[in-house]
Amino acid sequence: MLENLTIPTIFPIGAILFDFLFILIAIPIEAYVFSKRLKFDKKTSTFYAISMNLFSSVLGWFIFFLSEPILPIQLKSELISYVFFNNFKSSSAQTFLILTAFIIFFATFLMKFFLLRILLLSLTEKPWQREEENKTSQRRKWRRFSSAKLQNTNLATTTLIANSLSYSAITIVLFISSR
Repeated sequence: MLENLTIPTIFPIGAILFDFLFILIAIPIEAYVFSKRLKFDKKTSTFYAISMNLFSSVLGWFIFFLSEPILPIQLKSELISYVFFNNFKSSSAQTFLILTAFIIFFATFLMKFFLLRILLLSLTEKPWQREEENKTSQRRKWRRFSSAKLQNTNLATTTLIANSLSYSAITIVLFISSR
């Protein structure tokens, strides 16, 4: 199966430029949400938004270029028709597009959430400055656990809000460009 994979000779430049536009739309929206909800300064929230969006975009294109040669001929034909001519050949492809959009939305949300957690942990936690466990009391451990649990929920909610707002703005741009 992997021996049949080939690098495409025609790159969808229009789709790549639209993706660049989407990144430029998503970064300020998500940075604003991170700044307001997580109380980051503007520089930090912009750094996190840029990191998450570029990583998810690169990974998305990587997955696209790996999965495109494996697709059935009919789906490949619909994909080419949409990328180059901005329309579908059959009406059943639109339901597949909606399903794919939901999958992409939630996969992007999960990817951004875990990436934000990794970035926050790698930039804030210093393993060489950890306190010994026997010095901390049970009460302090419980407070840390509850605040970490609350922060995790806040992080997930904030990432979901930021992702939803950026996807909504991107959907509006797609509707405007299709007319």
